[in-house]
Amino acid sequence: MEIELKLLLAPQDAPRLRAHPLLAQTAQGEVQVLQMHDIYVDTPDLQLCRHQAGLRVRQVDGRWVQTLKAGGSVSGGLHSRHEWEGEVPGPQPDLTALDAAIGRKQPVRALLRQDAIRDALQPVFTTRIERTVWQLRTPQGDQIECVLDQGVIESGANGVDGALRSLPVSEIELELKQGQAASLFEVALALLQDVPLQLGHMSKAERGYRLVVPQPLRAVKAQPLALDAAMSVEQVFLAIAGNCLEQVSGNQDGVAAGEDVESVHQMRVGLRRLRSALGMFKSLLALPDALKSELGWLGGALGEARDWDVLAGHTLAQLDGEAQADAAALAAAAHAQARLQHVQAAQAITSARYTACMLGLQRWLQARAWRDSCSTRQLRRLDAPICPFARATLRKDLRRLLKRGKDLPRLAPPARHRVRIAAKKARYAVEFFASLYDAGQVRHYVKRLSILQDELGWRNDIEVADGLLRALAEMQPDLLPQIAYVRGFLAAQLQGGAGKALVRPWRRFAAAPLPSKGSIGQA
Repeated sequence: MEIELKLLLAPQDAPRLRAHPLLAQTAQGEVQVLQMHDIYVDTPDLQLCRHQAGLRVRQVDGRWVQTLKAGGSVSGGLHSRHEWEGEVPGPQPDLTALDAAIGRKQPVRALLRQDAIRDALQPVFTTRIERTVWQLRTPQGDQIECVLDQGVIESGANGVDGALRSLPVSEIELELKQGQAASLFEVALALLQDVPLQLGHMSKAERGYRLVVPQPLRAVKAQPLALDAAMSVEQVFLAIAGNCLEQVSGNQDGVAAGEDVESVHQMRVGLRRLRSALGMFKSLLALPDALKSELGWLGGALGEARDWDVLAGHTLAQLDGEAQADAAALAAAAHAQARLQHVQAAQAITSARYTACMLGLQRWLQARAWRDSCSTRQLRRLDAPICPFARATLRKDLRRLLKRGKDLPRLAPPARHRVRIAAKKARYAVEFFASLYDAGQVRHYVKRLSILQDELGWRNDIEVADGLLRALAEMQPDLLPQIAYVRGFLAAQLQGGAGKALVRPWRRFAAAPLPSKGSIGQA
């Protein structure tokens, strides 16, 4: 398994990296400078890409080396992928040699055994890179290969559609050769102090495929977690945190592009899931205050854009009747504000502050830094099997929600908001632990919880909308008549649906049993 951290830098900042004191202090042996030419191969319909695999043949120093990468994940800039490599006599891949190297249980092995795949492989894009390599040894004894790649990705006459395209490359790769993954983030944070860096989410192969077949960035939703009842509490926390960070980092490019509404939404969801998970385990491990503050800053940057998106694209868009004309005028102004907030969110995601936040969070996770301040009792609980902890967590969340939701139809907006937050946390928790329970019971419970959340959610949207419309009135006084009418219309909607509509979903949820069957139920 290859474990590397990818960071992007502007070409003009490369000299600052080369002169960085950390490289001079920790580099072992001579610095290598290599000229590399990579040929990426795939079928005309890109079957390897569709199966999340990349196959290349690289010419370097007169030698040809083939490399297959497949599977793995990207979390906060940390790339973990299976990799198989070996020398070949020329620019053509040797699939027989690959077949012998790949483990039997790897899905990519069966894929490459298909005649339709083997016979159709052809070059799809190339890279020409000047690579500078430092072999680093940290004071703790960890060995890291630091690589600076500068060059170009090209898809030309051999590409799928024959179109000529190119994309510059300027990036750093820190690959762990021996030691702890936390050391990658230590090195990256030291470099960041002097060199502006951004987290790199896409590999060269992914960027090359986007040249071959241009496609819009797609928002990344949370992926289901596969937990095992034999896992410890700490192992489950790391799995949950990694899953949340995959969702966060998977949407950073869409947010950085400055326009995609869904990427902002999903990145914000990933961040909320992460903060909920940190709260769920806070009795055993505590995030440092500095990182907690930075996650709050990031949540605020995304939240502003999301709130304006909801107002412009949902709340106002749903109004009809006499309010429709006024809502249309306000929607245009709200969309303009949303675009401004998207620009600010993009600036946040491409800033050194965001990079430092994600690197610091990953360093904390990889080093399991909480253990340094844990009591003996906390350490025992962290090492205990997950089942009792998960069950206690779900029960605690349910009790909190039922307590806050007592007399829900008559609650004032602030108290109702607290119920909505409790419902959200309860849902995140059951979704985190879902694989430990009977799937049918989980679906039943989540369905009733989701219906309750929807009822609470549209009311919250109206309350948020009222605040944004008041702000809009200060920014654009010429819209005061329309704003006043729409605020009144929304207030009437909220008042008309404040009570009775909540009774049925609340009762149905309160009667729903917690999931109990499955590996947890047997523990």
